[in-house]
Amino acid sequence: CLRGFHALIFHGSDIVNGEIAPDNSMQYMVSVQQWGHHVCGGFLVSEDFVITAAHCAKDEPVRVVLGTHKLSKMNMSPCRNIEYFCKYPTYKNVEFGDDIMLLKLSGKAPLNNKVKTISLPTSSNANLKDGQICSVAGWGLTGTSLSTVDNLRVVNVSILNPQLCREKWWNGFPSNVICAGGYNTDKGFCQGDSGGPLVCDGVAVGVVSFNRNSTCTYPDVPNVYTDISKYLEWINNIVKTKKCV
Repeated sequence: CLRGFHALIFHGSDIVNGEIAPDNSMQYMVSVQQWGHHVCGGFLVSEDFVITAAHCAKDEPVRVVLGTHKLSKMNMSPCRNIEYFCKYPTYKNVEFGDDIMLLKLSGKAPLNNKVKTISLPTSSNANLKDGQICSVAGWGLTGTSLSTVDNLRVVNVSILNPQLCREKWWNGFPSNVICAGGYNTDKGFCQGDSGGPLVCDGVAVGVVSFNRNSTCTYPDVPNVYTDISKYLEWINNIVKTKKCV
């Protein structure tokens, strides 16, 4: 995948107090890019569809890079142009929820030992338990550093009680979200990892949506993810029909 024109835009994923992801793991992770620059994370759910966050559309991504943990080696990795993207129809802003989007790839991903899909929940209830340990991964800034990282990084985060999450945020807090990491901890995502998956027991249950404190002085509120289990019918319909609905 050759690097394209360099636009002067640097957004993307920030994993705080994590570690470099082990080789031969998380082969579903993709780098969503605009002209050769990483702007969001995403994850492969079928041969030709990637899930990411709806708010990533503002960066006008044009392609995804598959099958690599190291962005400096993306010229040796497969990439696919984005044919079109389907934002959830009622999405307006992360604060109102529904922050989920499907990217239709221009060609099928070459599934192999470096490129794999990840499973989604099978019912409209993710059945997560308070304190359950899950993980989130991404590329980008770490903590208060302004330099991006080359290697995919991963951190474990704990599922937080939904009522506690609502109390720590605000009364109009969106429904259909999962909270994990951030509050009472120094681990999680910061100002991004936008679009990457929250993974519990090998299943993608959430999509990184938003947090607080863009400086990465770690937030006093939980990190917020879109709850994939609440959008299964919409996702499956698009993947099957290849049409936005």
